[in-house]
Amino acid sequence: MYDWERRVPLVPADLQELAQQGYEFAVQTSEKRGYADQEYEQIGAAVVQSLDECPLIIGLKEVPAEVFEPGKVYVYFSHTIKGQPSNMPLLRRALDLGCTILDYERIVDEDDRRLIFFGNYAGYAGAIDTLWTLGRRLAWEGIANPFEAIGQASTYASLEEAKDAVRAAGEKIASGGLPAEISPLVLGVAGNGNVSKGAQAILDLLPLEDVPASALLEGELPNGPQPILKVVFKESDTVLRLDPNQPFELQEYYDHPERYRAAFTRYLPHLHALINCIYWEPRYPKLATTDDLRALFAHGQPKLRVIGDITCDVGGSIEATVKATEPNDPVYVFDPRTAQISSGVEGEGPVVVAVDILPSELPREASAYFSNILKGFVPAIAGADYSVDFDALDLPPELKRSVIAHNGRLAPDYRYLEKHLPAANGAAS
Repeated sequence: MYDWERRVPLVPADLQELAQQGYEFAVQTSEKRGYADQEYEQIGAAVVQSLDECPLIIGLKEVPAEVFEPGKVYVYFSHTIKGQPSNMPLLRRALDLGCTILDYERIVDEDDRRLIFFGNYAGYAGAIDTLWTLGRRLAWEGIANPFEAIGQASTYASLEEAKDAVRAAGEKIASGGLPAEISPLVLGVAGNGNVSKGAQAILDLLPLEDVPASALLEGELPNGPQPILKVVFKESDTVLRLDPNQPFELQEYYDHPERYRAAFTRYLPHLHALINCIYWEPRYPKLATTDDLRALFAHGQPKLRVIGDITCDVGGSIEATVKATEPNDPVYVFDPRTAQISSGVEGEGPVVVAVDILPSELPREASAYFSNILKGFVPAIAGADYSVDFDALDLPPELKRSVIAHNGRLAPDYRYLEKHLPAANGAAS
């Protein structure tokens, strides 16, 4: 399903630690995984062709419909909680077979904060790829620039090697500046969570100055020596109250987004690149619609060259994200006039970076980070008796919240998904 997926949920060192605690594992063989079969064999793990004998499967991305086996327990990113149409047949199939599903995305604390994630690595890779794309786009326009020396994240042997390339570009900018056509360069980051922090960690390797979003609208940009400006947009920047006499309140916005309207389009004329890191659901206003981009590009090339959509919700907060991509063909130009796309960086409209498995471009380090967190949850996951009714299922609260389906039935918190599911026995194969 994902030709470029290289990550693993548990790396050899952590698997060895768990095995020493008495847990038995089988590792399915793979020629493309970031950690080779031999690395698991070296720590004594059984590397097998099939997982038929395993009642509990710990994976990463969506499980193909034909892989589900009756009554088994699956732990992975199901991408179902928003009722995503592409994954409803898979969920239907799992339910029909009486499976149990635990979703990493819903392993959360009592304040609904995720406890296990790749978010910061998505941010790292997304920012690197955005800078790489910016360099290519500017070069196509005939603007020589230091970003041309930055490669795609997947081309580096390690995150540190990629950082070195960004630092080197930053040193050239610090000593020689940027072309007048793009100076000062304005880089926008939407969101301030883990993904955003990862992206900012990469951008901060460049010689830049942080400025508030209000400075873009008020024309109060600094006149200092830094040729790059970074703007981080919070929720209070991206929406406005329908009632202008009422102040913005974050919790109210989360609970009642209908009381707010979209207001991000006012920043688009000021940005050379936008990195989107927000969590988005359809009930929230969008950042940039097709109409917004059509208006922006109506009079020729604006400043905006690249949209690095790390969030990668197709048709979501960025309507130019009309499809997700993989690292071998990661970018496309979105033509706002026609809403058509063309692979690469050439053409009228913003170049969209829409890789939905960005952490896989840094597979070993991303896997090690994820595995180090996951291993703490494995004893409880492996020790539970899944044959009992859901109410009696003995899991810690943070894990029980992640149970999307239990023995072929949607868990109480996820019964709203029923309306999104195809008819019983109608799963895609």
